[in-house]
Amino acid sequence: MKIALVPVALAGLLALVAPRAEDPQAPAPRVGSGAHSYDWQRGWFQLPAGVEFGNTHGNIAFDAGGRVYVNTDSERAVMVFGPDGRFIDAWGKEFAGGAHGMCIATEGREEVLWLAHTGRHEVVKCSLQGEVKLRIGWPEASKRYASANEYAPTAVAIGPAGQVFVGDGYGRSWVHEFDASGAYVRTFGGPGGQPGQFNCPHGLGMDLRGAEPLLVVCDRENHRLQRFDMQGRLVDMIGGDLRRPCTVQQRGDELLVADLAGRVTVLGKDNQVVAHLCDQPDPNKRAQNGVPREQWMEGEFISPHCARWDERGNLYVMDWLAQGRLTRLARVPAR
Repeated sequence: MKIALVPVALAGLLALVAPRAEDPQAPAPRVGSGAHSYDWQRGWFQLPAGVEFGNTHGNIAFDAGGRVYVNTDSERAVMVFGPDGRFIDAWGKEFAGGAHGMCIATEGREEVLWLAHTGRHEVVKCSLQGEVKLRIGWPEASKRYASANEYAPTAVAIGPAGQVFVGDGYGRSWVHEFDASGAYVRTFGGPGGQPGQFNCPHGLGMDLRGAEPLLVVCDRENHRLQRFDMQGRLVDMIGGDLRRPCTVQQRGDELLVADLAGRVTVLGKDNQVVAHLCDQPDPNKRAQNGVPREQWMEGEFISPHCARWDERGNLYVMDWLAQGRLTRLARVPAR
């Protein structure tokens, strides 16, 4: 087992212009620096008249056509936007309140959407239009739970062989593996602060940078990432400069981490920090759900619950906010 400590990095700590409240007459700010420079895109998500996001406490995913899928706690549990930000559709009334972890995977020629639901104590596989194809209930076979009520899954990730990994972030801090049919395979982790244990395995992601695929677990309240092989054996830990990591995504040589306490972090190929983006300067606003809209500042995040790159490296961030906030940052091409 290796332990990688992540030092504080200088790159990307400051926006190139000072953050400010939204002013429709002023250009939106450019944030970050170097290879991680982005233009803050005001109002990119185009909601229909009279429609609000509601509490944003979920995830973001993309299909092969570039459409963007986001979760809300409203009866529009899954909202779909086009590659241009235009609202296309919404579904998931039965999943209102608790649609939390989400990913899109390919099965044969078909794309499917996986959804982890904290309140329903289950993971479901759906078509991209919301038709439920499979339900995976609480892992009774693991013998770690007295009832389904102790199980509140926050994350789901699909392995290269169709493995279904589920993080019980709001339950008892185990990670469970099921096969593609939903049959129980194994459980690992469990509550604690020792290597291989978790204090809220909030987010999951696949790391395909090495010779073998690894499962990355956002061990949120231990302020670290942990990586495991496909048999659930601990490979290493990444910590040192993470603030309550919520989600992780690998793209190329880098990992993207949503740090709930007010910023987004980028780790390089050696798992060292290469950028902190849009850091919230007011500690009293970090990881707070109730910050009113009039206190939101362009160029600053408040409580990043999910961060995702699209295939071109544009950045999408969901803040955990009761009034709902989703932001797109367009990547600035390197010169």
